[in-house]
Parts: sequence; structure tokens; C-alpha cells
Amino acid sequence: IEQTNSSESDGNMPKRQRLTRASTRLSQSSQDTPDLKRTADHDESPPLTPTGNAPSSESELDISSPNASHDESQSKDQANRDSDKDLSHRPKRRRCHETYNFNMKCPTPGCNSLGHLTGKHERHFAVSGCPLYHNLSADECKNCVFLLNLYAISREKQEEELKGQEESNSRHATRHQTPTPKQSRYKEQVAEMRKGRNSGLQKEQKEKHMENRQAHGNTREPLLENITSDYDLELFRKAQARASEDLEKLRIQGQITEGSNMIKTILFGRYELDTWYHSPYPEEYARLGRLYVCEFCLKYMKSQTILRRHMAKCVWKHPPGDEVYRKGAISVFEVDGKKNKIYCQNLCLLAKLFLDHKTLYYDVEPFLFYVMTEADNTGCHLVGYFSKEKNSFLNYNVSCILTMPQYMRQGFGKMLIDFSYLLSKVEEKVGSPERPLSDLGLISYRSYWKEVLLRYMYNFQGKEISIKEISQETAVNPVDIVSTLQSLQMLKYWKGKHLVLKRQDLIDEWKAKEIKRGNSNKTIDPSSLKWTPPKGT
Repeated sequence: IEQTNSSESDGNMPKRQRLTRASTRLSQSSQDTPDLKRTADHDESPPLTPTGNAPSSESELDISSPNASHDESQSKDQANRDSDKDLSHRPKRRRCHETYNFNMKCPTPGCNSLGHLTGKHERHFAVSGCPLYHNLSADECKNCVFLLNLYAISREKQEEELKGQEESNSRHATRHQTPTPKQSRYKEQVAEMRKGRNSGLQKEQKEKHMENRQAHGNTREPLLENITSDYDLELFRKAQARASEDLEKLRIQGQITEGSNMIKTILFGRYELDTWYHSPYPEEYARLGRLYVCEFCLKYMKSQTILRRHMAKCVWKHPPGDEVYRKGAISVFEVDGKKNKIYCQNLCLLAKLFLDHKTLYYDVEPFLFYVMTEADNTGCHLVGYFSKEKNSFLNYNVSCILTMPQYMRQGFGKMLIDFSYLLSKVEEKVGSPERPLSDLGLISYRSYWKEVLLRYMYNFQGKEISIKEISQETAVNPVDIVSTLQSLQMLKYWKGKHLVLKRQDLIDEWKAKEIKRGNSNKTIDPSSLKWTPPKGT
């Protein structure tokens, strides 16, 4: 009988595999739980849970199928086939139950951490996923899941239709196209729905809002009903749920630990800065929510008292390393990640609070850090920095770049970029920033490349221009030059050749801005650079 069952199972193996895959897809669509692939090797360590810990019992691992008894028989047959045919390399699809640290609680007063704003999870630990903070109950959030799924499906269909329209359009089509009839109808529908927007709150509604504000303060979200149209309120709720779901995915992937409070503010010099992203500071510091950082040595502390005592005895007044540039109050220091490891690690941890794509924190030895400061009678204050590999095979002149929030929109970002290309010119190389760029970094680089090209066009007196010549003179990578010319509509394809058009209107507009700006001190002077390329580069 065993031989017969074995032969039958071998004969039906493709069918069983298809059934298992179908059941797996069905279970994945019915509940949002992460799948973990685990090989059938008995000597392998147990798979990790979403929290990063090994499962405490075998009950935490289930076969991802809607039918438990059917999956149990299939798993036994699969194990027999693997042992008979030595197919230990074949992966098994398993899922892992979400595990939570029940010692952690939601910071919202009166919340028991049950439920989630998206309705897809049993517990939450952050305000972003707290139903009580959003003046909802866990059951109401679960009822909204179906609507959110319908919204996601409709969104995907719209994106597919838009992608199909873009593919059907000619590559020579105009940049600004008239809206399609479907887009016009949708715009009219939105305008009609927004006509029902209330002009203002009634007296009873105002009293209700004031009572809610006085009773809960900042621990609850303000009442949003009757403030705007139902259409806009629904859009806002969907955006809230989507952002909460993204944070939950980061928690499951281990990028944000459960219950940890992201550092919300830092005290840096005479500024109090709101943070933008999570940074992997030690847990004992990260859970405080507020960090105190010395603006000279970048050491981080837990309280203002500790910071005050530290500042009384801190001898640092500028970054370590060599001062390679000085003009007026602006200086740039070259800091070696190998010689000043602690300072560079603290700088990376600080930068991660304001950068999304940064992944380097502790391995700083292969990098040089160029720190820009602004001096006054108290010392050299950190303005921004960029890091650069000591030996870059792809000729990247910037690995990571940051301007501190209190110095943004003042021209310092463009100065850092210009300084990085000045170093490339001294090295007689063509440079380019390392990808991916952050959103603000991409905006800054595009603005810089545009200004460099328009200045070159303004000073160019010849008739024929070469992208290679532009690259050699400006140290900008030809790929970046081409992409900038395309965005400015200055690169055309005509009769089998690529032509660079000199658009006088853009050049005149740039020149007018230059005259209006006047003699600004937010520029890099090459004569103030005292630097030689490090050995080995």
C-alpha cells in the first residue's frame, strides 16, 4: 500500500504542486502576512519572525493554505517525496504569524494597543496606526478595509490605463496635452462633489470641537467632520491609512522595531529641529523621542543637563581634520573616516534623521567627509556635508550629501555641489553623484546642472558645440548633461543627428536672475581652495 501511495503521489506531483501554489496565492490575497521561504534542510536554523527573533514554538509556523488538514497531508507527501528523491534543495513556502512585544503599548492615553487604522492588523504601537487617536474604533477600521481594497483596485486600473495611453502616444508628441474626455468628466465630478462643502461650522459643531479639544488636547486628532467636503475628507482618510500601512510594512521588515519611538526632535546648538526619518541610534536614546546633540563634536546625550555639562568642558570648536577651503565665514574641512571614526559615525547618524535613502552608518573608513561650516565668535557651526569614496571605480564624486534644515533654501546646497565638482576638476576627472538621490538632492542637482549649462551657453561664442567639451570643462558627467538638455528641450533629433539648440529665452531668463541676485557670497571661489588629491585616488 505504501508503494502504491508513493507511486500515486509521484504521478500526481505536478497537480499537487499547482494546487499548493494556488492555495498559497489565495491565502496571500485573503490576509496580509509576510511569506518566508525556508529550504527543507534539517540542519538549517529556524526562520525568523517579522520581529527579527526566532519563533518561540512550532505553532508560530503554519502552512499557508486555507485548509489545515489538506495542507497537512500535502506537507507529509512532500516530505516523503523529498526524502525519496533527495530534493532537499526545493524551497517550501511558509508564512509566519505576526508576533508582538506585549510589553509595549500605544502612547495614546487610554488605548489598549488593540486594532489598527488599516483594519488588517491585530495590534498597533504607534500613533499613526491608533484607531482611538483618529476618533475611531477597531471595528470601524475593520469595516473600512473593504473600501480601501476597492480604492486600491481602482487605483491600479487607472495606473494601467494611464500607462497604456503613454505607450500609445508618439514619442514626438507635445509636452502639454489637452485632457482626455474621461479626465474632463472626472474633473467635473470632483468639482460637483466639492460644491457640497460646508461654508462654516455651526454653533453646536464649534462647541463640540472645542469640547473635544479641551478634553483630549494633542492626544487625539481634531474632529474633521463638517470641516471640508466629504470627498476631500475621504481622500485624507485613505492617505492616512496608506501611510500607516507603509509604516507597518517597515516594522515587519525590521527597519523599525516594535514599540520604539522615533526621535521626533533634536536640540542642536541654538536650534530645535524636527526630524524627518528614522535613524538607528541606540535604543536607550531612540526611545526618548528627544535627543540633545553637541553641534561641534556631534556627541548625542539624553538630557539638557548632560548637554550643558558637556558644553562646559568640550574643547571642540570646529570639525576634526584639515581645513581645505576658507572664504569669509565659510570653511570646508576634510575629515578622514579612518582617522576620525567616531565623529564620522555620529555625523552619519545625524544625517539619517533627514535623509531617506541613506544606508551607511558605521562603515565610514573608506570615505572622506567634507564638512562645510559657518564661523562666528562661538565656533564653526555645521552647515552641511558630503561624503566621497576614497577610491571610486565609477568616478562618483559624492556618495551622500546633506544640508542641515536650518540652512536650507539659502544657497548652501548648491555650494556643496559646486565644491564637489571643483574637487573633480582638480583631480582632472568627470564626476557624478551616487544614486539613488533623495528627493531634495535630485531637485538641487537638477537646478545646479541647469545653471551650469546655461552659463556655458551664455559664454559660448562658437557655432558647433560638443557634449564632450562641456563635460571636460564643467566636470559634469555626459549622461547628466544629456538628461538636463532633454528636460530643457534643448536636445533635438533631426535627420539622423542629435542637435543642441541654444534657447535664448532660457538664457535671458537665467541672466536676469543672476543680475537680480547680485554679488552673492554663496559661491565657491576656486582660488580659496588649498587642497591636493589624496594618495591612491
